[in-house]
Amino acid sequence: MKVFINKRIPEIGITMLKEAGLEITIPETDDLSYEKWLQYCKNTDVILNVGHNKYNQNFFEECPNVKAIALFSVGFDHVDIKEATKRNIPIGNTPDVLSRATSDVAFLLMQSVARRASFYFQKVKDNDWGSFDPMYELGQELYGKTLGVFGLGRIGFEMAEKCKKAFGMNIIYHNRNHNEEAEKELDATYVAFDELIEQSDVLSIHANFKPEQSNLFDASVFKKMKKNAIFVNTARGGFHNQKDLYEALVSGQIWGAGLDVTNPEPIEENDPILKLSNVCVLPHIGSATVEARNGMAKLAAENLIAFSKGEKMPRIANPEVYEI
Repeated sequence: MKVFINKRIPEIGITMLKEAGLEITIPETDDLSYEKWLQYCKNTDVILNVGHNKYNQNFFEECPNVKAIALFSVGFDHVDIKEATKRNIPIGNTPDVLSRATSDVAFLLMQSVARRASFYFQKVKDNDWGSFDPMYELGQELYGKTLGVFGLGRIGFEMAEKCKKAFGMNIIYHNRNHNEEAEKELDATYVAFDELIEQSDVLSIHANFKPEQSNLFDASVFKKMKKNAIFVNTARGGFHNQKDLYEALVSGQIWGAGLDVTNPEPIEENDPILKLSNVCVLPHIGSATVEARNGMAKLAAENLIAFSKGEKMPRIANPEVYEI
């Protein structure tokens, strides 16, 4: 069975695939044109995908030979799941192994924004310390504040646990369903969406993104948030309207924002949000640790190896494919 991997992944995954007898193709360059990428896909049986290449109806029609896709990610919003399922193509993903790493970044962003760390780091690099001004660009403390989590799954739980233990923060959340574990262990309280945005001192997004949630966090939402609120997004940039977020920040409707994902992504270099002292932006590094990336490579390889043996993928975004 032929496996196409569009970018090099940690060696643990490659070794596992080779030991399972799979034939691997990895391009010499990561910077493939769409046409070249599509040509590789047309000449393979299964794909281990790194990044956000679009797997839509057009792709599946162009590449009828593709029998399975293992994503090097937990998110799968770039895949037309209904179309893949209709064609009996399992879509594997890599949940859980990056939960700690991603929640670490959310926790980092929250603190960086609260203390304007990236702004002051730039001051140091520019040799612009200036004289002491007791009222200049002050931060805020997080002790006893309220953390609101939109999407309290594994990553959201890790973020909430950190905030609870480090700062004694109160935890509220909004989910499709109640998270009994969080309510029991973290004393988390389920609230309606409007209550979440109105009561949160820090609002952190950890939900899986769906197209219908595009620009969910827009001007109408930011207007309802506390003036001291910090908005954190480590999930998908599509959740927030970035122009509305900028306006909310410069007008003082909310206090600050920490983003590991942007809208659009990558962020435009002249985006005015980058000039604000109350903003910290990172280049989508939620899973960028040795431990997390090794774990993702292992899970992606396990998914493809299971498929090659005629077994169910152990981690899958469309389990209903096995019910067809």
